[in-house]
Amino acid sequence: MKLLTHNMLSSNIKGVTAGYPLLIEPQIITTTEVPINPNFLRHIFPKLDYSALVAAAKTLGFSDLPETAGVSDLEDEGFLKRFNHALLELKLEAGALVCPESGRRFMVSKGIPNMLLHEDEV
Repeated sequence: MKLLTHNMLSSNIKGVTAGYPLLIEPQIITTTEVPINPNFLRHIFPKLDYSALVAAAKTLGFSDLPETAGVSDLEDEGFLKRFNHALLELKLEAGALVCPESGRRFMVSKGIPNMLLHEDEV
């Protein structure tokens, strides 16, 4: 699971109001080179929760993103490389996503998060 996906996921358990961002418990992390597409990165940036991305990247061992960033940073080639790496190249192969409110763990296997809810959670 790429951090782009992580940034869009939240816990939808009945009664949970603070189910975002999901915490990450990594077991296996991989890196795959992805060519930089500046237009895509500029387009997706305003749709992301940047602080959640920074925290998730740190959990996966990548701490080269600045704590804050703005649209003007997207003109910096060095920032684009680091942003691309965190967003698209880092991948959680195995581990868990944890709801910050309920503590419910959603397993990640082969890079796919299982976000299915139990009957009593719907």
